[in-house]
Amino acid sequence: MVASGTLFIRADAGSHIGTGHLMRCLALAQAWKGAGGKVVFITACRNEGLLRRLREEEIEVHLLSLSYPDPGDWEVTKNVLARHPGAWVVLDGYHFNETYQKRIKDAGNRLLVIDDMVHLKHYYADIVLNQNLHAEDLHYSCEPYYTKLLLGTKYVLLRREFLAWRDWKREIPKVARRVLVTLGGSDPGNYTLKVIQALQKLDISGLEAIVVIGASNPHADVLKKALGQSCIPIRLIQSAKNMPELMAWADVAIAAGGTTCWELAFMGVPSLVLILAENQRLIAEGLDQAGAAVNLGWHKDLSSSEIENALLSLISDKPKRAEVAQRAQALVDGSGSIRLLTELREEKTLTLRRVREEDCRLLWEWANDPQVRAAAFSSDPISWEDHVKWFASKLNDPNCIIFVALDNDGASVGQIRFDITDEREAEIDVNIDRKRRGLGYGTLLIDKGVEEIFRTTSVRIVHAFIKPDNVSSIRAFEKAKFKKIGLKAVRGHTAIHYLRRKNDG
Repeated sequence: MVASGTLFIRADAGSHIGTGHLMRCLALAQAWKGAGGKVVFITACRNEGLLRRLREEEIEVHLLSLSYPDPGDWEVTKNVLARHPGAWVVLDGYHFNETYQKRIKDAGNRLLVIDDMVHLKHYYADIVLNQNLHAEDLHYSCEPYYTKLLLGTKYVLLRREFLAWRDWKREIPKVARRVLVTLGGSDPGNYTLKVIQALQKLDISGLEAIVVIGASNPHADVLKKALGQSCIPIRLIQSAKNMPELMAWADVAIAAGGTTCWELAFMGVPSLVLILAENQRLIAEGLDQAGAAVNLGWHKDLSSSEIENALLSLISDKPKRAEVAQRAQALVDGSGSIRLLTELREEKTLTLRRVREEDCRLLWEWANDPQVRAAAFSSDPISWEDHVKWFASKLNDPNCIIFVALDNDGASVGQIRFDITDEREAEIDVNIDRKRRGLGYGTLLIDKGVEEIFRTTSVRIVHAFIKPDNVSSIRAFEKAKFKKIGLKAVRGHTAIHYLRRKNDG
């Protein structure tokens, strides 16, 4: 599989939002780069460890001073994207609302939104990905004609370092003596300390633990002090670069209900899951219902003694751990990034055929679409009788060439018409089916149609006249290498005159 072009990822990380959004996007970035593409991160992340990780992957990084809704966010993002029309943009974060999505689509880019809990009233994305167990039970309000939903754990995004462990087999000891604690990249409430206190109460021979905290965790000094007073060996690791190895080492884990759960599931680690934020509730509950983890519930409702008892129960129950590990691994096969990459690289193609008599009604319906009439220089509805006369005259006119465009599946996407004004020049008219607008078909049809006219006729110049408020058409023609000439009066309206010559490009 080959990835061409640049993938833009807009995601943040910090002590408040954690690191999960950025790190799962890193998994997609690795897959895209591995297929030969380029990746650009646009982020307000200020953690040097995380930024260094991106740069070590040879990922270009644009730093933002503040995140959206600060206006500077969109200004920087807009300027970066302006040089790459049509490129895929990835949004991962709860602060990116409907307005932000709409701006990306209006800029002419394709959009992937990674979501966990339907936090918006509407989604304008081309693709919405929810990698969680409960995803198929959620209802997304999205664009009915083009949004594609990728739902469920088969789309879990795993970083490259995990995929190297795909064929590794876990052994289940009689008693679990090695405990991994990982409560996310930030843990602002320091619930890691409560887990450490629970561990210190366990009386199990040979027990040892590793506590992993993220680069954004503000409590490192407090945790180090607590571990210095521990009666069991507990090692603290900040910004671990070898998480798969640590998960392979562990017999059991205590984790927050975020994206780390899917890494633990892939590695088959029997896990206890704490809910540290509301967006983790469905993940923890879904894993518990599937028998793929044990849900400890809301963190504030748990005492260190309750954590101790739950951990002791799992440590001493080998059959339970074996079952949990098996069920967890069955959920995540490690191919999520490849599946997503396949969707992102699905190229749109168009086939042109000359218009036929049976297309008369189809072109009439397209022409009478309210948006089309508003953009036309004569906005009155077209009667069927008038259209039939016009269509017949165009079919018999050697100086009029009309193509109907068909997509990969042979469905009609739109029409493009060329009226040849003299031997070497023509005027262009384009109309896209309303169900296909906003998907990049306009530019594709214009470019393909013009190239066909240049190839099959003596036309060397094509003119386009567009109302100044028809922003989508202006954008489509400019992307199709048309150059702005100036203004011209057309049927009593001011029009922008665009032109493309045969050798332009």
